[in-house]
Order: sequence, then structure tokens, then C-alpha cells
Amino acid sequence: MNRLFSDIPTTVFEVMSVLARETGAVNLGQGFPDDPGPEDVRRKAAEAVVSGWNQYPPMMGLPELRSAIAAHYAHWQGLDLDPEREVMVTSGATEALAGALMAILEPGDEVVLFQPMYDAYLPLVQRAGGVAKFVTLKPPHWHFDEADLAAAFSARTKAVLFNNPLNPAGIVYGREQLELLARFCVKHDAIAICDEVWEHVVFDGLSHISMLSLPGMRERTVKIGSAGKIFSLTGWKVGLVAAAPDLIRVLAKAHQFLTFTTPPNLQAAVAYGLAKDDSYFTGLRSGLQRSRDRFTAGLHGLGLAVLPSAGTYFLNIDIAPLGESDDVAFCRRMVQSHGVAAIPVSAFYAVDPVTTVVRFCFAKRDATLDAALGRLAALAGAEAL
Repeated sequence: MNRLFSDIPTTVFEVMSVLARETGAVNLGQGFPDDPGPEDVRRKAAEAVVSGWNQYPPMMGLPELRSAIAAHYAHWQGLDLDPEREVMVTSGATEALAGALMAILEPGDEVVLFQPMYDAYLPLVQRAGGVAKFVTLKPPHWHFDEADLAAAFSARTKAVLFNNPLNPAGIVYGREQLELLARFCVKHDAIAICDEVWEHVVFDGLSHISMLSLPGMRERTVKIGSAGKIFSLTGWKVGLVAAAPDLIRVLAKAHQFLTFTTPPNLQAAVAYGLAKDDSYFTGLRSGLQRSRDRFTAGLHGLGLAVLPSAGTYFLNIDIAPLGESDDVAFCRRMVQSHGVAAIPVSAFYAVDPVTTVVRFCFAKRDATLDAALGRLAALAGAEAL
């Protein structure tokens, strides 16, 4: 067996989910919403599977969806995309990430990764033959500076894999940080593979800025979005990919030999959904922001130190004020003793982890969040779990 995959231990997500099931805990670990997603979009998928085309759709995606992607990003992010030459549909964002790395990297090429990071990044980079170079981000602001980038970039840098908004930190990077990263990409002739799946899940009046829109980045950015995140349908696995023609042509070859295509009924429903009125997208944000604020207030009321969250489904607490320094042990005790499952943020680091931050998913119904807060009430005034 390939040692890279055979030696990977059971993920912390599975460990915590198993413990949650065994103990009957409220599971705020894995990132999926309680909400079933917009009914009209789900009905479009059902109608399409009953009365639509169910044989192979075009490899690059249904023309109607590719056009809808281009129109959607023109409206929301001011991007000018050719749907025939610069847009592709994949079976989820993770497939898009894997395909981009396979298409871009040669063995020995260096890839800059920002940690904490989505746990698929490092194995995918390594399986594609890449060598990871890390920028380590730390709470509470999770920012990087010129010195951080200078230490990670080199003459061997081929690509940077950048997640904005950043899961699990809940940070939304603004123009200043993005332009700094763009300057390093241009200087080192590196391709930016941009995981922008949380682009619509931003709060407090913020707007997502795509790397694709920045000076010097139009020809060197792979933009990856997710219909699952946009419509709170995480099981659908429909990825939205945009890149310049020379890039998309090679990305398409990797896609061809990974999944080839994506279920046509889901594509038809996503095409419909992307054209929904602005009120759907603003309502998505306001609803999740309300849940964030409700859960944040509850955690503050328990005396817990909540870190800022400007996007994604997640917020974090700092457990250092509780006298804790081991987030893994803390999460195990929390699920076993208090019946609430969360994720230790150290699991999102490859080296030099931050070990005093714990992540909760707040994309849940009020009753779920309130139940978790009720179980965590025993933390109030306690020195440790």
C-alpha cells in the first residue's frame, strides 16, 4: 500500500464523531449545518433526476451551469470570465484541489501552505510530488507578514494553496493581506490555488475579494468554489473552478482522469440556485451571523474566551485562560464529561501547532446550540475540565 495514505492515522473528526455518538454528545465538531438547504434548489435537483438527462453530461460541466458560474461571479465579485474557456465543474472542491495540484506540480516543486489548514491539503500536495513549505498563523488575528512569506517562498516555489475565508480560524482576509501575497506570487512566478469555498459565508458587512481580481493574478490564479457551501448542501459535492484558459486546459486533463464529470441533476439545480435573488445570499449570511452571535454570547456568558469569527461556520475559544495547554485532551474530556464535541485546532497544523484553541461549528439550530451551552455550563468558574 502507498505509505502516505496507509500511515495516516484516523482523523480527529472521526475520533470526535465516534465519541459523540457513543456518549450522546451534542456534535459541534464536524462542519455541516442543521438546515436542509433551500427547498427550491433541492426540488430542482429532484425534478432534473426524474425528467432530465441522466447520462454523461459534458466533462467540463453543463453549459448552463458554466454560464451561471460566470454570471454569478461577475455580479458578486466583479470577475469577467469566459464560461467556455475559463470555467469548469468538478465533483466537489476537494476534487478541484487534487486536480489542480496534479496538473500544476512536478516532483520536487515547492508549495506554500498556510496552517492551520484543511486537512486534505498536505496529503494531496505530497501525493502530487510537492514539497510543503509552511506559513504558521497564530491567534487571535491569524495574520501573516512579509517576513513570513519571505521565509516560505523560494526559487523552487511552484504554487501557493490559500484558503480565504480561512477554515478553521474564521478569518476573512482583506485587500492588504491579499495584495501582499499576490506580490510574492508574481515575484516568484507562482500559481495561486485559491480555496474560496466560504466566499458567501462572511459576516459584519464584509465582502469576499477573490485573488483572481488582484493585479498580476489573472493568469496565475485557480479559483475554487463550492455549491455545497453556498447552498448549505454539503453532501452535493459540486465544485466551481475558474482560471485562465492556459490553466483550465491542463486542469481539465486532471479532472478527466479523476471523476470525469458530476451528476447532471445537481449541476442543473446549482445553475438555478446561482441565479437566485440577492436576498437568498444576504439571508444566508445574516442567518449564520445571528447563530454566531447567539453562540458567542452564550460562551461569553460562561466565562470562556471567544476568538473573533468573521466567516465560515466556525468560531474558536482560547483555553489557555482555563489553565489548559493540550487542546486534544481538552476536547476528549469535554465530549466525555460534558457531552459536547468540538475539534482541537492543533489537528489543522503539520508542524509547530497552536495547542490552546478549540473549534466549534455554530451552523446549527438554536435548540442545538442552546443544548450545547447548557451542557457547558459546568465550565463556568471551573479551573479546568
